[in-house]
Amino acid sequence: MTTRPFNVEAIRCDFPSLDQCVNGQPLVYLDSAATSQKPLTVIKCITDYYSGANANVHRGSHSLTASATQRFESARQTVADFIGASVDGMVWTRGATEALNLIAQSYARQILKEGDEILISEMEHHANIVPWQIVAEQTGAKIVKWPIDPVHCQLDMSVFDSLLNPRTKLVAVAHISNVTGTRNPIEAIIKKAHGLGAIVVVDGAQAIVHERINVKEMDADFYVFSGHKLFAPAGIGALYGKPAMLEAMPPWHGGGKMVENVSFEGTTYTSSPAKFEAGTPNVAGALALAEAITWLNGVDRDGAEKHIASLQAQLVDGIQNIEDLSIIGLQAGASVVAFHIDGVHHSDIATLLDQQGIAIRSGQHCAHPLMDALGISGCVRISIALYNTSDDIKHCITAIQKACDLL
Repeated sequence: MTTRPFNVEAIRCDFPSLDQCVNGQPLVYLDSAATSQKPLTVIKCITDYYSGANANVHRGSHSLTASATQRFESARQTVADFIGASVDGMVWTRGATEALNLIAQSYARQILKEGDEILISEMEHHANIVPWQIVAEQTGAKIVKWPIDPVHCQLDMSVFDSLLNPRTKLVAVAHISNVTGTRNPIEAIIKKAHGLGAIVVVDGAQAIVHERINVKEMDADFYVFSGHKLFAPAGIGALYGKPAMLEAMPPWHGGGKMVENVSFEGTTYTSSPAKFEAGTPNVAGALALAEAITWLNGVDRDGAEKHIASLQAQLVDGIQNIEDLSIIGLQAGASVVAFHIDGVHHSDIATLLDQQGIAIRSGQHCAHPLMDALGISGCVRISIALYNTSDDIKHCITAIQKACDLL
């Protein structure tokens, strides 16, 4: 595929949702870490499937289902290639959350016992905490918190070394924090964990759109992500697992497609990844995720990341001297900036920005333990995507200043 030189105005033409007004103001969408907007090619992919190619997959023998099955499995290959995985290690899920629960119940629940430890970083999204708490209750395993440095919002590898021990069976960690944009040293974490026989589950929901991922090179045991942050629709995502590990895991859901034979005497299951995909899958979502990846592969990703970094620097320069405003754990070059303002509730800032057509996120960002570690009740998060412009950032800075003056 030909990669086009990065041009933000050309990129924006691919996103019809950006051309609208909210509360009488042109939309400035700065909440892409929550969910990205979708390019026309992805929207068309969904429409075309339902308008002329709709059929179930891996069932029946008529032409529509045969075509849908071929496209569905071709989409799996596209996603596998995108993260450097083999196709037999790529499982369709509804998103990162379902993928993490699948790992917890199908892998961890089988191998954990009382006294075993699950090491979880303090900066995790709830989706990478709660499933492990559930499986710990089921097995008698113990959750061990890996605390952050609250000043820099970084994980200390010396602390990791002190916590890692032969009882550690699993490490759960985000590739990139959804709140601060902190990029964790995944490669070193995996190497150290493997040295003591622990496996590592990586939440790649925020990293997948910003980094070129190669799960084999990083030696990840499991890597999960959601499509809706990657310019694809909601309700589709992927779980990568090392094929030998997936093959040894029992199914989590039961139903059609994931079986070879069913009788009242017993059931035999098909091989991985199909044995984890019971029922009718989100065919349109899978095709659209592959289409989103194809679209992104046609973009100058290095140019896009440089563009995002320049916008982040512009934003930081514009707000860092606002009275009583504190930026949280700034990570230079990241796509997010999180902050709080003394004496001002984060939701009030978000409401005032929304009135000016600016969409940002406020709250605890599904990261209560991180908020507790930082000693705050919540914060404002501005997240930048490749389709944002310098004018977007200028409007945002002005709106924040106006909001602070009012409050």
